[in-house]
Amino acid sequence: MEDFVKSEWEALCRRYSSDEELIGQLWRELKKAYTAKDRHYHNFDHIAYMLELADRYRVGSPQFDLLLFAIFYHDIVYKATHSDNEAQSALVAEERLRQLCIPEAHLMKVEEMIIATKTHLTQEDNLTNLLLDLDLAILGADEARYDRYSQGVRKEYSIYPDLIYKPGRRKVLQHFLSHKQIYITPAFQAALEDKARANLQRELEG
Repeated sequence: MEDFVKSEWEALCRRYSSDEELIGQLWRELKKAYTAKDRHYHNFDHIAYMLELADRYRVGSPQFDLLLFAIFYHDIVYKATHSDNEAQSALVAEERLRQLCIPEAHLMKVEEMIIATKTHLTQEDNLTNLLLDLDLAILGADEARYDRYSQGVRKEYSIYPDLIYKPGRRKVLQHFLSHKQIYITPAFQAALEDKARANLQRELEG
């Protein structure tokens, strides 16, 4: 899994920079973040799954690379007890992509995309909406993969006892189920909507 993510990262960066030392340095930072001992779901498995589905559901956009950069950086900062993870991740992305000489307007776009993962509200552009659906794709995965996700999230919130965690988790599940559509893009609605609802309902009743 890590080898796949690394190869995708290197291929992406080499489209913008020939500085192998910098590409390696940025990779090591990503690896340190996503393989931290408290990362039980927001790790390289999550990134790899998003990258695989991004290729499968690829949209025709000259800015598709920005989606890939947003995938790599959207959870680089993640603490279960913090509420500003997305904003902090966006700032890291801006600083690092500037080192890769990504144009300023594109930096701002990646920042906006990452920040949008906080609320998962429908956006005006298809690329950001695809990122949001990719981030929630796990909800529509097969039961075994979904269960690993829910168990991983529980471990990331292990600081909280069941008395606090379970009501909060129930609220999250009900929030998703209350939406007319969990997914924004027609492709994800067709492929994963029904399965996502079944998984959420199953966990809610479990």
